[in-house]
Amino acid sequence: MKKVEVKTGRSYDILIEHNILSQAGKYIRNVSKAIRTVIVSDSNVAPIYAETVKKSLEENDFETSVFVFDAGESSKRLSTIEKMYTHFFEHNITRTDIIVALGGGVTGDMAGFASASYLRGIDFVQIPTSLLAQVDSSVGGKTGVDLPTGKNLVGAFWQPRLVLIDPETLNTLPDIFFADGLGEVVKYGCIKSRSLFERMEKENVKDFIDDIIFECVSIKRDVVEHDERDTGERAILNFGHTFGHALEKLNNYSKLTHGEAVSIGSVLITRISEEKGLTEKGTTERLIALLKKNNLPTETEFPLSEILKATRGDKKSTGKSINFIMLKKIGECFINKIDTENFGEYFGTEI
Repeated sequence: MKKVEVKTGRSYDILIEHNILSQAGKYIRNVSKAIRTVIVSDSNVAPIYAETVKKSLEENDFETSVFVFDAGESSKRLSTIEKMYTHFFEHNITRTDIIVALGGGVTGDMAGFASASYLRGIDFVQIPTSLLAQVDSSVGGKTGVDLPTGKNLVGAFWQPRLVLIDPETLNTLPDIFFADGLGEVVKYGCIKSRSLFERMEKENVKDFIDDIIFECVSIKRDVVEHDERDTGERAILNFGHTFGHALEKLNNYSKLTHGEAVSIGSVLITRISEEKGLTEKGTTERLIALLKKNNLPTETEFPLSEILKATRGDKKSTGKSINFIMLKKIGECFINKIDTENFGEYFGTEI
């Protein structure tokens, strides 16, 4: 077993071990005296893993029910959260009970937000089953839902009590969603780990996926401990995301996965920063090559002017500016705050 300790306002451990799902109840009981729990999962994951986790919880004296929602970003709405609240109420969930998020990033975001807001806050555990959730979204305490006007515009910072990562769940992940997670993995290589980026260039990622998970969560742990509330350094985790979220919105949250959108967004911003002399020459070419090697897209049919318009509602905006994360070179990044009124001039296009 590999363990990563996260020392935030609510400290917790990340445990990484093959087949840990069958022992989930034991590890959750170590951090909780709850009587009841609800497993929150989606219609893709629940049929595969919910019964295993439920059995383990019940073996460790948790009264357990399961809430299942329709899989996909389109369910990441306040209407789904309201249904969760109703399930919690009907199953007598109290402030001393605990919620278990079993699934990918959408599941973790919503179950975390429901936990943060129901009865003004109850504990929850993350059991991420997708690569994207294992390497990124299950760690750090960001929770939330989308609005029609933008992604993750309603949410809360709410740290889990525990994160249990089982790499075996990746064996049932469709290829498109494995690639989706690699979009975030490449991000970590770009912003903080040249060695990870170069290893991915040379090797097949599936041959060292356990190492990838451990390194990514360790990097995120370090960043989150320095900036839990996302007021400074944590912004670097948004490399590729500003344009990426805009592309998700332009595609109605259906044609691109999150990792695919981030991949395109990272290429767009790196090409711009390289052309401006802010990024080491050849970086964009290397980035494109690595993304293509891992079946991720690098281009979009939308013109830059439309993408820039779509960024104006981004949650990362502060006052009249938006932070763009740019690379100095592979493994090293910086925050560039750009005034939204000067978008056209800075990016060389009419808006």
